[in-house]
Amino acid sequence: MKNQDTQSTSTRGTGTSGTPYSIDATAENNYWRDAYSKEPYYNKQYDFDDYSPAYKLGYEGRGRYLGRTYNEVENDLSNDWDKFKGKSRLMWNDAKSAVRAGWHRVERALPGDADNDGR
Repeated sequence: MKNQDTQSTSTRGTGTSGTPYSIDATAENNYWRDAYSKEPYYNKQYDFDDYSPAYKLGYEGRGRYLGRTYNEVENDLSNDWDKFKGKSRLMWNDAKSAVRAGWHRVERALPGDADNDGR
């Protein structure tokens, strides 16, 4: 499988502190391409093209659900997964750890604990 998402895009938003931020989707994609197989939830029966939409849902979801914690929106993200996953073979139970990782990686780049969940 080849990942077709190579265009540079960014997502912009405002953190709960009022600080504007943007997400470089190309940089996030490149990071996860290198890191995904080292994650504790990684399953070798899946490749990056399976995990990539989950990371994207996480880092884009962080901007889409501003002011809410991951735990508050996990059910919404679960519902989004079926529309968002494309050709990924991951079911939600396999994808949710990658979604959470994508969410929290972006959050860690923001000043402070942007969603106040201690991560």
